[in-house]
Amino acid sequence: MNANSRADVHRVAVTVLGSADAFASGGRAQAGYLVQGGGKNFMLEAGPGLLGALKKAGVSPAALDYVIISHLHGDHFAGLPFLLLEYMYESPLRKTVVIAGPPKLERRTWTLMRTMFPRVDVATAQRRIKFMVLKPGQRARLGKAARLSAIRSPHTSPDISLSLRLETAGRTIVFSGDTGWNEELIRFSDGADLMICECTYYESNHKQSHINYLKLRDNRARFRVGRMLLTHLGSEVLRHRSDIDMEMAFDGMKVEL
Repeated sequence: MNANSRADVHRVAVTVLGSADAFASGGRAQAGYLVQGGGKNFMLEAGPGLLGALKKAGVSPAALDYVIISHLHGDHFAGLPFLLLEYMYESPLRKTVVIAGPPKLERRTWTLMRTMFPRVDVATAQRRIKFMVLKPGQRARLGKAARLSAIRSPHTSPDISLSLRLETAGRTIVFSGDTGWNEELIRFSDGADLMICECTYYESNHKQSHINYLKLRDNRARFRVGRMLLTHLGSEVLRHRSDIDMEMAFDGMKVEL
């Protein structure tokens, strides 16, 4: 499939653009997952290296239709200013791009943009960008191509962080976002074709805002999903690579559903 064209409406393709934690462990890029399906391109997360990762994968930034952000940590949304800059100078938009995410995303994005590029007039980008607020328990339609649902993940407070469920072209993808252990995530992911699940640690449990591998391994059978892909991989996980018997994401990985 040509990455610059619309995805084949009869299938869904997922490309991992970034599989690392906030520390870019193992030299991997930070969060980014391109979903192509239903004739649309959905970008889950926008880590700082998003723009370069898209171009390396041969994907035109202007081909994106939706950018969906799980929470307001820099390794998940700090790539947005570079994407906006691209739209202003290198890849002018001929359509509206929707950026969806938790409350405060729009304000934080423009604040970050003005901090990074204070002399840039953002009016050009603003005309073609629409922000959509996602709240826990909400189910939204993304045009005619997809449905998007969200639950709150135990990761940030008072800011809201989300786990996401994207349904398009007859396939369902669940993305945990960053999260501590959450029983609700088991129900939320039920029946998904693919679950992209964070696994920051191997055994450490001192951070209740992330999941470790041992917890996932012991509960894997409870997740009724077709395929589970571990991501947001920290250095502890990578050191234990030979001890892990679940599938781990890597930058550039492609999954077809």
